[in-house]
Amino acid sequence: MNVAQRFFSRGSLLALCAILLCSLFAGAAGAQEPAQPPQWEFGEDEEATPTLLELAREQAVDIVAFLAFATLAMVSFLRKSVPLKYVTLVVSVLYMGVYKSQLISVVNIFGTLTANLPVFSYSIAWYAFAIFTVVTTVVWGRLYCGRICAFGALTQLIDAVVPKRFQLEVPANVERYAGYVKYGILFAAVGYYLVTSEIGFYRYIEPFWLFTFDATPVLWIMVGALLVASIFIRNLYCRFLCPLGAALGLVSSVTTVFKIKRWSECSQCALCEKTCEWGAIRKRKIIKAECVRCDDCEILYDDKRRCPHWLLELKRKAYAAVGGSPA
Repeated sequence: MNVAQRFFSRGSLLALCAILLCSLFAGAAGAQEPAQPPQWEFGEDEEATPTLLELAREQAVDIVAFLAFATLAMVSFLRKSVPLKYVTLVVSVLYMGVYKSQLISVVNIFGTLTANLPVFSYSIAWYAFAIFTVVTTVVWGRLYCGRICAFGALTQLIDAVVPKRFQLEVPANVERYAGYVKYGILFAAVGYYLVTSEIGFYRYIEPFWLFTFDATPVLWIMVGALLVASIFIRNLYCRFLCPLGAALGLVSSVTTVFKIKRWSECSQCALCEKTCEWGAIRKRKIIKAECVRCDDCEILYDDKRRCPHWLLELKRKAYAAVGGSPA
């Protein structure tokens, strides 16, 4: 039983998914400011309200830049290219993190619950980003977490350069229960917000503000400790603490149109389970709520030199060529 099933019935999950999906679509239609009637004053010219096309032209650089980044991310994902993946992670840190300092956040879930999302006509690039996040999550799963989120990209880059001897393997049982923590943080955060309408606390549960370099000494100490801990425990925040990752995991656990392919032999082989660094394969079963589509097991799936399926295929062909059958 996966994480989502332990917390909710299927009906509750579908209801939560509907809320999360609406969070990034609703603003396009309902978050715009109502049009105001012209204010006529003697001796003054009426100031024309800019059209959506004019506002789009003003945001053209942001829109095109995001579309270029999204294209890079999707090409790297669909081609299963390791070099392009790391190029995408670097660009994510520099573009989404340092340059834009704008990530999808638990605050956007709060905004959905109170119909308080950005005005569409002035935030077209943000809505493109939000819709991209929702669509890729529904179609492929937590692709956003594995490739788009700047903080997740930063910790993956840290993981890539840290010598393996420094990294600790979290026992499977500990990892399974530790994975529940992010769901507890998500539900506690939403509950606290609904009761208090206070959002300032999000900085204590999401370190995304790191890229703005604007925080108190306490917050800097917390994020410093988190990054140091990430040296020893791979992708610590994303795997165990991120409330947004929990929300996207709940969505992907009941959607994910294009699932990761498996061979029939995958019921007996544990190679992918050992390869997965996110703890998303348990007893050879892929846990969709935890999978961030990092490509590792998918690349292994197609590797004719390492995947046992291909070795068995060669054995079958060899037996067939001599008129026998494999033992």
